[in-house]
Amino acid sequence: MFQLRQRQLEVYLPLIRVNSVNPRAARERAFFPCYLFAKFDPHVNGIGNLQWLPGLRRFLDFGGQPAVVPDKAVSEIKRRVAEIMAAGGLAFDGLKPGDVVRVVNGPFAGYEAIFDSRLAGNERVRVLLEWIQRNQRRRDPARVIPVELNASSIEKVRLRRY
Repeated sequence: MFQLRQRQLEVYLPLIRVNSVNPRAARERAFFPCYLFAKFDPHVNGIGNLQWLPGLRRFLDFGGQPAVVPDKAVSEIKRRVAEIMAAGGLAFDGLKPGDVVRVVNGPFAGYEAIFDSRLAGNERVRVLLEWIQRNQRRRDPARVIPVELNASSIEKVRLRRY
């Protein structure tokens, strides 16, 4: 990235905060691993001058021509990354099916649930809420209901060690 900026190119590396269980793990990671957006004119800057930069694997291309990402798409990525960061980052990083989570906002705030899976995209998860129906004479067995939520609506429940 430094090399590209030295050549006075506009560069964007979307980074997001991750809430890892491991305190030594990186707190940020690339939203698109191994991808970086650089705005340049291949006729002015010359691809040959850029393709051998340290750390660059290759340019994303289609039919030998550098891929062009519209400014509107990059703006939308920036908006989405800012939205994720404002929500506290990727809340489900490090979660495995079966982990206990707490719903921190929305209509189910305060409930604990079982993490089931990540859904398509980076911001949705499925959790299993356990509901207990009560009958006047007896207690019915618990019912597990799958619920889809924004990832920013859950946090992992950390077990206390004594």
